[in-house]
Amino acid sequence: MKIKELRNFSQEELLQKEKTLKEDLFKLNQQRYAGRVEKPHMFSLLKRDIARIQTILHEKKVGA
Repeated sequence: MKIKELRNFSQEELLQKEKTLKEDLFKLNQQRYAGRVEKPHMFSLLKRDIARIQTILHEKKVGA
């Protein structure tokens, strides 16, 4: 997801999106330990999106 799109979301929407992405990452980690990951590139994409959301939440908290 692009950062410009994320900036238009409200704080509640961002928190919900972050929660969903973390759940997806957890499920993907479970698949990795079970030995059947179909899309290993998703690890980096999910982590990157979570970091983007956390950055925007911090910016909104600070007031930037």
